[in-house]
Amino acid sequence: MPDRDRDVSSFLPLTPAVFHILLAIADEDRHGYGIAQEVTSRTDGRVRLGPGTLYGTLTRMEESGLVTETDRERGTDPRRRYYTLTPLGRSVAKAEAERLSQLVDLARDKALLARARR
Repeated sequence: MPDRDRDVSSFLPLTPAVFHILLAIADEDRHGYGIAQEVTSRTDGRVRLGPGTLYGTLTRMEESGLVTETDRERGTDPRRRYYTLTPLGRSVAKAEAERLSQLVDLARDKALLARARR
């Protein structure tokens, strides 16, 4: 099925690993180890993707059309595979971010979280 014909909502909700990987490559193509480092850094060490989780998840994401390997120069290590978001992957990431934002809004409405100050 071509990416443009896939229903974005069929991917939701995303697992935390998938969402973290999509976020890690949303602004820059990264290789596997770079993705793991980005996730660890952005979560202040609360989330760590081990090699099995990371590479197994990347394989499934590539098979489902969310990410693709890029033609980016591999630098000094030709074994490194760089990944980028596909248009479908970007749409799915946006949809998940919106879904989570709505949940946070609901939690605020229920007084479980304070309203954000502006």
